[in-house]
Amino acid sequence: MDPRTIQLHDCEFKTYIFEEEIIARIVMLAEQLDKEYAGKQPLFLAVLNGSFMFTADLLKRVTIPCEVSFIRLSSYQDTKSTGRVKEVLGLNEDIQNRHVIVLEDIVDTGHTVHGLLQQLRERHPASVEVATLLLKPDCLQHPLDIKYVAKPIPNDFVVGYGLDYNGLGRNLRDIYKIVP
Repeated sequence: MDPRTIQLHDCEFKTYIFEEEIIARIVMLAEQLDKEYAGKQPLFLAVLNGSFMFTADLLKRVTIPCEVSFIRLSSYQDTKSTGRVKEVLGLNEDIQNRHVIVLEDIVDTGHTVHGLLQQLRERHPASVEVATLLLKPDCLQHPLDIKYVAKPIPNDFVVGYGLDYNGLGRNLRDIYKIVP
């Protein structure tokens, strides 16, 4: 097996985005957030599980005063995921009149982010934006304006750097895409 490929369950993946590029893009995002949220003391809401690495690396580089909290989303269950958010778990902060930045690992269809933003807006924040490590613009099924994107990617299945395939791969430093 090629040293740049890995096996997770029944699938083979090859290196797609190296850690150095990921960090470079996160540094640029942190600088943008520092500039645009200066004097606003934003609350970063990291969506678990996938965003944990992105959150850690981004917030190590954000220099403005800020808070961070971690949330999980519970979806309505049926035979396939609808992406409809039933409940935001772990949001204990009062976000009224706060500047909120949702941190996501990846936005593809946008179902989850759309549902989450609807629920957050009901709590009357001063503003709410999304910062995502990866965005699949060709997959979006909602008119979302994702202001902070580290890297847009095509519709490839990816793992690593927080993203998993049936539980495996979150711990990988690089991002890998599936080998067809």
